[in-house]
Amino acid sequence: MNIDANKTGVSPEAQDPAIDLPVIDIEGIMSAIPHRYPFLLIDRMVNVKKGLSATGIKNVSVNENFFQGHFPGRPVMPGVLIIEAMAQTAAVLVVKTLGAEFEGKIVYFMTIDNAKFRRPVGPGDQLHIDVEKERQRANVWKFRGIAKVDGVSVAEATFSAMIMG
Repeated sequence: MNIDANKTGVSPEAQDPAIDLPVIDIEGIMSAIPHRYPFLLIDRMVNVKKGLSATGIKNVSVNENFFQGHFPGRPVMPGVLIIEAMAQTAAVLVVKTLGAEFEGKIVYFMTIDNAKFRRPVGPGDQLHIDVEKERQRANVWKFRGIAKVDGVSVAEATFSAMIMG
């Protein structure tokens, strides 16, 4: 979030008229998708443009259960979980786009293409997961995702998923 906020405390990005939902909190995420701890991998969403794009935020804590075995002495968030966080961000975007009747529906991966992992993510990092819709046909959506830490790309992928009605 840009620190140059106006007197209302709203960042310039959140003032963008194309943004439908400036923030979705954890309760909103949990109402949209069925994932729960320990597999709910996003904490908040910002800059949601229904039917187009959104940014998921994941605060990576030393207490994450996957750090116990990946890797002892050098904790690294598994890349596949970063891709899953991209998919969860996209799933919330899809549900918020389609409306309340789709809340809690399961969204299944269909493809994951061109996944690239640029640098390790560890405790204390904050992932900003940008997803952008490439296309949609019926209940199949295709997205491009880029995960960043401190503005630097750590992972990216193109993926498609199907929402079950």
